[in-house]
Amino acid sequence: MVPDVSTGFDSRGLIAYLFGPGRRDEHTNPHIVAAWDMAGAPDPGRDPAATYSQLARRLDHYVDLRTRELGGKKPLQHVWHCPVRTAPGDRYLTDTEWAEVARRVVHATGIAPDGDERVCRWIAVRHADDHIHIMATTVRADGRRPRTHQDGRRAQAECRRIETEFGLRRLKSGDLTAPRTPTGAERAKAERQGQTVTARQWLRERAYAVAAAVHTEADYFTVLQSLGIKVKTRLGPESGDVIGYSLAAPGDTNSAGEPVWYGGSKLAPDLSINRLRERLPDQEIAHRPRFAADPAEPWRHTIAAIQTAHTALGSDDDATAQAHLAAFGDSLYNIASATPGPHRAELRAAASAFNRARRSATRADHQAAHALRQAAKELAHASNEPGGLAIALLFATVHLARAAANWHEQRGHQQQAAAADEAFRHLQAGYEQAAAPVLADLTRHAPRAETARRFEQELRATLPDHTDRIMADPSWPALTTTLARAETDGHNSRHLLAEVSSQRDLDSAETPAEVLNWRITAQPNKRAQAARGRRTISGASCVSTTLHPPAIPMAMRPDERGQRR
Repeated sequence: MVPDVSTGFDSRGLIAYLFGPGRRDEHTNPHIVAAWDMAGAPDPGRDPAATYSQLARRLDHYVDLRTRELGGKKPLQHVWHCPVRTAPGDRYLTDTEWAEVARRVVHATGIAPDGDERVCRWIAVRHADDHIHIMATTVRADGRRPRTHQDGRRAQAECRRIETEFGLRRLKSGDLTAPRTPTGAERAKAERQGQTVTARQWLRERAYAVAAAVHTEADYFTVLQSLGIKVKTRLGPESGDVIGYSLAAPGDTNSAGEPVWYGGSKLAPDLSINRLRERLPDQEIAHRPRFAADPAEPWRHTIAAIQTAHTALGSDDDATAQAHLAAFGDSLYNIASATPGPHRAELRAAASAFNRARRSATRADHQAAHALRQAAKELAHASNEPGGLAIALLFATVHLARAAANWHEQRGHQQQAAAADEAFRHLQAGYEQAAAPVLADLTRHAPRAETARRFEQELRATLPDHTDRIMADPSWPALTTTLARAETDGHNSRHLLAEVSSQRDLDSAETPAEVLNWRITAQPNKRAQAARGRRTISGASCVSTTLHPPAIPMAMRPDERGQRR
């Protein structure tokens, strides 16, 4: 059951909507199921609009009295509105049940506490099977305003109790960090235009993807504009600095033909200008390596940073853990952009799903996750992935998403835990699509039997407690191929097994050979490193001082600019 509290309407206009046909003639049999006084609240049903004015006057009685006291000025935002909707698949409630829901919600939110004879006037209108609209005027009979502080949170808590008592689907409790959901008008507009998502949702996804890829605030706005998105900044009156911004999707206009603007914080809490600045420096970093010598380095750096993030989630430092979750959310967008293949759709879906898991009421120490965010940004400048490193990276993201779901679950963050779990399922599906042919190819190229027996002996010497489980894993032949290739790259297989097994405990690994395989894949090529070192004239000469232009995320290159799908 979902309540959605808002304020600031015109009472007669809202009543006309509640009792009217709806935007698509979807309203059927509109009628009042509960009110402050059922005898004193005239029910217009589908009567002429004059009856709407009669009901509006009855509701606004004390508002009008207060208006005369204030010299003809009505209090700002004096109309309170709260639709309450059951979840898809729930049974339809009776009018009597909806009346009880309405009375409990206005009591819980402070609009009409039980036993108070001077409450605000309110009505609950039902014009569809699955929801009601509660409307109130927020001036009490004694002229005071009601105590509605945190009314949205209190309405949510009461709906959780109602769900239990009425046998309805239990929805997840929130912590006020969720982004705003599209309104019914926004969804109807998207349908009319043949779009699969609303302008608000489309802009939110682009803003997250761009923020993940760029290095500065200036680049953020530049890339958004290059994608056809209109940008409007708000400047401080004295300093002239940017203190806020709004975005408008291409072609999204109001009835007057003007762009429909959405402020950054109205897209998502962490897209406000202040939250963005916590993650983006004021100026470009001049000396940023381009990894021209070894294109695999950005991938290895990101894998290492994700492993660090996994460790952070197991610590007692919630601020550091929260920072790594936010950085991981950025990383998923860049990984989806940089990873080719049919599984990219699953990675994009994972990035979108994880947006709800990247925020909680815990304040993040963003500096603690600087390495993960910067490593992932380098993927926006990197060439296509070399070898199986992309799959090793996907494997690491799968485990971090699962750890994120557990972290949120342990802290009672129900919505975030559910979002992280959804992201985990998308990442798992993407990983399986990408890994299956690669593991099959590694298995086909398994080394000769005597080499495999040598690896078994080294495994028993290095990991005696895990050997039987590793060899029983279907990925054991693939692991022997990877070990043989690592030796060709200059590694000692026994030392390598000891090193990668120490990164995290293998006891909980369902497929330990697969885990070791991708950890070894992420190790650098020692022979290539030595060769590059011999070619280096000086440390400084290997670093490019040229600034990179802002990167356009691969997922939004020209074929998608200006289009909402």
